Amino acid sequence: MKFTESSFKGRNLTLWRGDRCLFQNLGFTLGNSEWMHVMGGNGSGKTTLLRVLCGLSMAESGDILWNDRRIDRSRFDYHSSMIYMGHLEGLKGDMNPEENLRFHYQLRDKQAGERIEMAIERMGLQRCRTLSCRYLSAGQRRRAALARFLVSQATLWILDEPFANLDVKGRELVEEIVSEHLEKGGMAILAAHHDMQISSGTEVPVELS
Repeated sequence: MKFTESSFKGRNLTLWRGDRCLFQNLGFTLGNSEWMHVMGGNGSGKTTLLRVLCGLSMAESGDILWNDRRIDRSRFDYHSSMIYMGHLEGLKGDMNPEENLRFHYQLRDKQAGERIEMAIERMGLQRCRTLSCRYLSAGQRRRAALARFLVSQATLWILDEPFANLDVKGRELVEEIVSEHLEKGGMAILAAHHDMQISSGTEVPVELS
C-alpha cells in the first residue's frame, strides 16, 4: 500500500526534568518518506522526547501537529495513524506471538489475518509462534513486538532503541522493514545510539545533548 500525503511537526518544544532542561525550542518537520534519527547519550532525553511525540507525556511548552492539527485535539486521527514501541515490548506473556498479534489487530481489523501470517514469517517467528511469550528469548520478544509494525497500517512508526537484544541479522531486518516502510511513503522516528543503514527515505537528524 501507498500512504496518503501527511505531515508531522514539532514547534518550540521545551521540556524540563527537575532542574534540568532536556530540550528547549526544539522543532522539526517530517513528511512522507522522511525519518527522524534521534541521537544523544544516556540521559539526554531521547525516550522522553519520543513519549512526548506519542502523546504519553507533556512538554512544558510547544505544539505537536499531525496534518497541521494539534495531536491533543485530534487524538483519534493521530493515534490511528501512529504506532509506538518503547523499551518494553508490550506483549502479554501468557499469549504466544500469533495470539498477541491477533489480540492487537483482528478485533478491529478483519483483514489483518493475512498480514499477521506475513509478519510472523518475515520476523522469523515460525518456530516459536505457539510458544508463550514469557518463554521467548529477549531477541524473540523484540521480534514479536516488531511484527506489530508489519501488521499495522500506520503511517508513522516511532521506535525507541529498536535494535535492543537483536543479533546482527535482526538489526539488518529492522533496517530493511523501515526502509520498505519509507519507500511506500511512510514516516519513522527512531532513537538509536549508532548509525543505521536505511536505504530509502530522507534522514532528519535530531541530536540531544
